[in-house]
Amino acid sequence: KGVLPSPDAVMKVNVDVLRRVFYSLQNANDDPGDLRQTLDADSHLFVVDSFEMPLWNWSPERGTFEKVNTPLTVSGTPESRVLSVRNRLNIIKQCVLRNEHFAPSTLPSKDRERLLKSTKQLLGRAGERFLLLGMLAHNKEGKLVLEDADGSVELDFTHLDEPGDGLFVEGCFALVEGEYTPDGALEVIAIGQPPCEPRDVARSIYGHIDFLGKGATSLLEDTQFATRVQEDFENMQFFVLSDVWLDHPRTLPGLRLMFENCVANDFVPKVIVLCGNFTTQSISHGDGRDIQRYQENFDALADLIASFPDLTAATHFVFVPGPLDIALNGPVLPRKPLMSAFTARLRAKVPHVHFATNPCRIKFFHQEIVVFREDLMARMLRNMVGVKPDVAGEDLKRYLVQTVLDQAHMSPFTLNIQPVLSDFDHSLRLYPLPTAVVLADKYDRYKITYTGCHVFNPGSFASGKSYVFSTYQPSQVNSEEW
Repeated sequence: KGVLPSPDAVMKVNVDVLRRVFYSLQNANDDPGDLRQTLDADSHLFVVDSFEMPLWNWSPERGTFEKVNTPLTVSGTPESRVLSVRNRLNIIKQCVLRNEHFAPSTLPSKDRERLLKSTKQLLGRAGERFLLLGMLAHNKEGKLVLEDADGSVELDFTHLDEPGDGLFVEGCFALVEGEYTPDGALEVIAIGQPPCEPRDVARSIYGHIDFLGKGATSLLEDTQFATRVQEDFENMQFFVLSDVWLDHPRTLPGLRLMFENCVANDFVPKVIVLCGNFTTQSISHGDGRDIQRYQENFDALADLIASFPDLTAATHFVFVPGPLDIALNGPVLPRKPLMSAFTARLRAKVPHVHFATNPCRIKFFHQEIVVFREDLMARMLRNMVGVKPDVAGEDLKRYLVQTVLDQAHMSPFTLNIQPVLSDFDHSLRLYPLPTAVVLADKYDRYKITYTGCHVFNPGSFASGKSYVFSTYQPSQVNSEEW
């Protein structure tokens, strides 16, 4: 503004025009009132689709991420399947090597004994102790091995009494310390999860990279946005519901009650996230009547939301499919959104509706909130390997959260346990660490903050005598259970 309308405006850029633009922008930044007027929550709110996120591969040669510009496909290639696992290993490895407990010492000392070794360095060195980083898997003989980029070694857990914190499943990466035996196995004396790198550390290194495809922000912008969110949006909340069974007799009345309480208290949430399953039983093999009822339930939900004009006008509704919902790519992750054939009335009656993938991400100013609907606890417990930890209750919830964040991945399993589209495996990464993660699960609800990342499970909405859900407050980076 104030540049082109000037009397001496010209079609070509010259020094005078650039000077006026520079001073105009400088004055605009110096005017906090002008900045405050332009700060709009809706313009800084994005629902990020897993299939729209750009792919950044780790380059060992350059020691950084490189963007892939070739089109990604659902079928993938054999090379992309290998590369997706290598990316996971390399991302975790560079975090480990930056960690103060594993960084190489500048002086000759015993600290160098803690440096990571490769499986190829074990050959001919029986009786020596090694620290390895690799993926836990079973070989063709059914024996548990540790695999890295150079090979594999069989693991012997007979002398390990208790593993480190976390849940160790087939497909996860682990730090394993042990003695190499003449039989060619590693006698494990300690096993642990790789260290988790805080978000601010990763952002200080890779803040210039736009991992979400919605524009990268600098650390200075993040700090400014954090202050403004605390000041201007102190009471803003996101509602998160899981297992919104539309065929359950208590669900729609419960949603109506929640909406009525919002209107009665003159409170309109900015975002309402509705996670599946949207049916109590899978209808993928049902008859025509089951599918018709499935669509009718979504139509009834559309009519219910439309009956609250205040919510319809201002609230963003985000629908995330669950494991039992009908998806074009079945049980493979990431799951495609709900089929448009079932959501036509919702699209027509609710202006701010988003049919997201599973998982999806919500970018709000500087914050990144990941939403993932999966029965993750049950899958973890079914596929544990090695020595299983003797924990339950709150410790088990903490172990689950720690494992997912330490692995920097929402599905730290082998592909035979949880199939993943290899070209879109990056959409399951948790690196850099998000601001918050919603692990919507049929398991007991919880909320835990680990390494600065707030993780919570809202629980099943209508499974008990009362309705349960969670609210997330961006200004506090915290959630509250209801």
